[in-house]
Amino acid sequence: MAPFPHRPFRFGVQASNANSRAEWIDLAHKTQDNGFDVLTMPDHFSDQLAPIPALMTIADATSTLRIGALVWDNDYKHPVVLAKELATMDLLSDGRLELGIGAGWMISDYQQAGMPYDSPGVRIDRFIEGMQVIRGAMAPGAFSFSGKHYTITDYDGLPKPIQTPCPPVLIGGGGKRVLTYAARTADIIGINGTMTAGVVGPDAIASMTAEAVNDKVNIVLDAVGDRINDIEMNIRAFFVSVTDDRGTAMQNISKMIRVEPEMIAQTPFALVGSPAQIVQDLLERRDRWGFSYVIVGAQDMESFAPVVAQLRGK
Repeated sequence: MAPFPHRPFRFGVQASNANSRAEWIDLAHKTQDNGFDVLTMPDHFSDQLAPIPALMTIADATSTLRIGALVWDNDYKHPVVLAKELATMDLLSDGRLELGIGAGWMISDYQQAGMPYDSPGVRIDRFIEGMQVIRGAMAPGAFSFSGKHYTITDYDGLPKPIQTPCPPVLIGGGGKRVLTYAARTADIIGINGTMTAGVVGPDAIASMTAEAVNDKVNIVLDAVGDRINDIEMNIRAFFVSVTDDRGTAMQNISKMIRVEPEMIAQTPFALVGSPAQIVQDLLERRDRWGFSYVIVGAQDMESFAPVVAQLRGK
């Protein structure tokens, strides 16, 4: 028996850039028209659009597409500021925001901006406090908070979001502490690689094997308790190739990231093969790990649409 209750599939597209407003809006229309439920963006200082104005443009151009970051970095804005911006986005999108947030991991962002790259423990402490501040700001009435990193005094965050008590919270993690916190507090739990090194390198790839995902999901199961019926399990597939030549595609991906093809065949971070093969893999992975909310890159959106057509809502 699968450890997670059956949840219908949802699908998202992760996008980051466009050369013009017209190109960005065209992407929004295609994402919605191809049956995807959500468009998400990263939150980095590299070559990408700023997520808040870009996501509001997506919301304005569509009618059903949900929006969110995968994920906002708590360190980049004071949580009172971020809470106000997110509540405004939820209001102006008619309640279509998903609140993806994390402790921050990409060391180059911190170095280029001159921000201290604190230890993972400190960043996670600050993130957990930040989440308490965001939830407090979105709740009815004024609140106060006194922590090690933030002190809030009689603040009534306005506007309040349409989705109450706050938009669905997505927390992704690759380590025990964040995954445990996510299991106990988040609405959506994203299983990630372990990013302790601050870069996407061999250590992160090694933490994306099927065996490593087993361990991460077991951390969630150990901590989630009676919330298991209320959570949604999420995975961002980084290696996607919709093709009838599955073997060659796996060989090419495995050479690119220097792993064995069998790792690509088994990891949920990869979706490789014909639409029918990918449908089968997704059904098996939902039974095994609970993954019902699957995100692919913008470059894979149109080729992946037949999979969405077969599985969305089922």
